[in-house]
Amino acid sequence: MSYYLGIDTSNYTTSVALYNSDTNEIISKKKLLPVKSGEKGIRQSDAVFHHTVQLPDLMCELFNEKKYDIAGIGVSVKPCNEDGSYMPCFLTGISVAVSLSNALNVPLYRFSHQDGHIMAALYSAEKIELIDDKFLAFHVSGGTSQALFVEPSNNYFKTTVISDSLDLKAGQAIDRVGVSLGLDFPCGPELENLALKSTNSLKKINVFRRDGKFSLSGVENKCKKMLDNGETAEDISVFCLSYIYSAIDDTVNELIAKYGELPIVFSGGVMSNSIIRKKLNEKYNSLFAEPYYSSDNACGIAILASICDKRK
Repeated sequence: MSYYLGIDTSNYTTSVALYNSDTNEIISKKKLLPVKSGEKGIRQSDAVFHHTVQLPDLMCELFNEKKYDIAGIGVSVKPCNEDGSYMPCFLTGISVAVSLSNALNVPLYRFSHQDGHIMAALYSAEKIELIDDKFLAFHVSGGTSQALFVEPSNNYFKTTVISDSLDLKAGQAIDRVGVSLGLDFPCGPELENLALKSTNSLKKINVFRRDGKFSLSGVENKCKKMLDNGETAEDISVFCLSYIYSAIDDTVNELIAKYGELPIVFSGGVMSNSIIRKKLNEKYNSLFAEPYYSSDNACGIAILASICDKRK
């Protein structure tokens, strides 16, 4: 059997995965980076340290039950495919991947973290074949809130950014609002649970846009004002999600008008939110990763390594 190892050391999660290219099955292990209570993120130096501690443990868990013949290794080396994209946290994964590649004498394939998210979403939605076609992709997380035009290129796909946040990323907005409500970072799951308890539902909100891009910085101040006015945490959570949903919805409408009715693939931790997913699913030809594959993981990286290896 042909097994491919994927390694992803993002700003939030240490992840490793094995992909069996013969059976299309995945074995995955991941662990969030620890963040102190009340803090809104993690410093890169701390992220590198925690990855250094967590990665060996996860590798031991992955290979604990049996030995696997590794045919190739994939690793995320940067956040996205734009020029200058870089974060030190990925150095931990690169170091291990390069070492293993040389020790095992197997090929090493390098991808962006964003590539992995898109591929994991295609796998989860059972639409891997879309890598040979054109589609729109939204990667919405704590580090990125972008829409991309995806088209076949070389061994897998090429991404071009066609919309982006002008300021705060969606995950950052959720975390900042969540921390102000006393939630633990990362705040997405707890904020979603609060929103589900509200009697309010998602509604369209006018979100500032410029040149096809959107601004999310206003949501933090608006939610703070709601909190100061005595509104409930549940209603504030719904408003926060409504703001993010509205920015995505407006962007989808613009892109459909420009690119036509292409499939739309949603990935990234924010897109695991059941409330936003339901609303978008009702309106568009959309594909979502299951929550496990929506949040940070190494699964897409392992699959991409397999695809590149088979097509070389």
